[in-house]
Amino acid sequence: MKAAHRIVQLGITGGMGVGKTTVCRVFQCLNIPVFDADQEAKALYESDEEVRHELIQLLGRDIYLGKKINKPLLASHIFSNPEIRHKINELIHPRVGQLSKTWFQQQKAPYGIKEAALLLESGAYKELDAIILVSAPMPWRLEQLKKRNPDWSMQEIQQRIDAQWQDKMRKPFCRFQIQNAGHEFLIPQILAIHHQILKQYVEAS
Repeated sequence: MKAAHRIVQLGITGGMGVGKTTVCRVFQCLNIPVFDADQEAKALYESDEEVRHELIQLLGRDIYLGKKINKPLLASHIFSNPEIRHKINELIHPRVGQLSKTWFQQQKAPYGIKEAALLLESGAYKELDAIILVSAPMPWRLEQLKKRNPDWSMQEIQQRIDAQWQDKMRKPFCRFQIQNAGHEFLIPQILAIHHQILKQYVEAS
């Protein structure tokens, strides 16, 4: 029996506020499917009974408001306590990894993309063929995050940024890089990477 064809699997990562979602939308316009790992992780808090049970055991019943996750309380735990953050990541990331594995198997495009802020920190990059890093200057990132989250203080924003790897740690793991600063031309960068992926990974597979 002929083995099933394995789709080429790419990852997109980068810090908060760099414009990963915008980059992914451009890839989707090229008919490249995107798996949003962060959205899938958020959904698991409310759809997975085992996750719900473990979170209540770890953080108490207040972590849920009825059947909904208490997002501000969860964020305060995650971004102020590295030990709690690690335990939650250990709970969530393997489940998201299994979901993405199944998702990739279902795709028919030349390649697929997994978008995740913690793609490198979680070790999920090891299952992918190459990683694309999206970067942006810090002042621009802070401005974008404040626009998107007007209720956050600058201290809260900085705390969330500091909880993630910085680009100097990410770069050694990344085959491609996209620079986004609002005025940079994103589409030419993305098209160049798209054609390179098709040539170096898809046509060679």
